[in-house]
Amino acid sequence: MPVTDSITQGLRGAGNHLSGLPKVFQGFKDFISRGNAIELAVGVVIGAAFGAVIAAIQNGFIGPLIAAIFGQPNLTNVWSFEVNEAVFSIGLILDALLKFLITAAAVYFVIVLPLNALAARRKRGQEEEPKAPAEDILLLQEIRDLLASRPSPAVVNDTGTVPGAPGTPGGPDAPPAFPPKPLA
Repeated sequence: MPVTDSITQGLRGAGNHLSGLPKVFQGFKDFISRGNAIELAVGVVIGAAFGAVIAAIQNGFIGPLIAAIFGQPNLTNVWSFEVNEAVFSIGLILDALLKFLITAAAVYFVIVLPLNALAARRKRGQEEEPKAPAEDILLLQEIRDLLASRPSPAVVNDTGTVPGAPGTPGGPDAPPAFPPKPLA
């Protein structure tokens, strides 16, 4: 059977096994179970929290400092002018630039600089390298990797076969694969 027919049959079979709401929940479960989705969610949450810290610095320190210097509560109203009912605001541009610089400085001084210093100390030998994980941790990591290499139920439903199963390429009863001989 050609590969395209096998895939088409597997896709039709996936629809026959699950239909309606259970199929949607299985797809959602498979999506959520992937590590990338969880890492992305953590990154978004940390980014939002970091944005709140930057906003607090802007509103609690930089804003009052600007108000004391320019007599305005923020830079958006500083150096603005109107030409033919079009309002130009140099202060708005300066405000965005200042927020960017504060964010970049915070990332550099709070994250990049300490990590670079730690890497330099490790390179000089002043800071110990992290110890190798214990045997039980290594065993758990091996189990995790084996479980991760198994196909998800969605893949099995889509293709109708389990990779590595008897009768499939690479399965236990498949003939051994030899590398091609080099051309003379």
